[in-house]
Amino acid sequence: MLATVARTLLAKQTLTALSRQPACFVHHGDNKGNPNVALVFSGCGWWDGTDVHEGVYTMYHLSRNGARFQMFSPNQQQMQVMDHMNKQKASGENRNMMMESARFSHGHGMMQMHDLSKLDPNSFDAVIFPGGHGVTRNLSSFAKDGKDFKLNNDVEKVLKDFHRSRKPIGLASMAPLLACSVLPGIDVTMGYENDENNRWGRWPNTNMVQAVKSMGARHNVREPYISF
Repeated sequence: MLATVARTLLAKQTLTALSRQPACFVHHGDNKGNPNVALVFSGCGWWDGTDVHEGVYTMYHLSRNGARFQMFSPNQQQMQVMDHMNKQKASGENRNMMMESARFSHGHGMMQMHDLSKLDPNSFDAVIFPGGHGVTRNLSSFAKDGKDFKLNNDVEKVLKDFHRSRKPIGLASMAPLLACSVLPGIDVTMGYENDENNRWGRWPNTNMVQAVKSMGARHNVREPYISF
């Protein structure tokens, strides 16, 4: 899904040339003229921030296909910190989203983490939100408030600005939840609508599916898959 977003932003002749090159994590060559994408992180870690797999693979495929990108996160405290060993709340800990998200970066140049409040949509061709429970705990209050959740102010502004500019918005895993609250009537795909067991195990986002439908979104049910 994320690879498709990346590829549609690139010229056909660029993709043809890149397909003959070996893969690497970050291209440091001249990407002038290729798409510039903003990535929005919510911390680091599946249970309380951005899912590491989704964040890394997004960067990998954007880079592999010749796109430039910059990394952003709200410069605010996380809702809570989770112990990823036992999946329980870690007592007595407070962490900053931007500082935690910086674990994805190399800390310099284009790979540095930036404050989301300073994201200028005029400087980018698209924005992508990887998934993870940071979507429900940090970028929104869904984990606490359910369907009555509120968006982080900077997240809401970014979504509205990119939509107003008619620029692509990429939303992975749980992240479509964010757009449904400010862009009513959109089509989203988040997996199964019921909590029954299936060959993928219990699908974890069924409560979000019901929430986005209550906000007026049209939900498409498809087999969950990962495609990069």
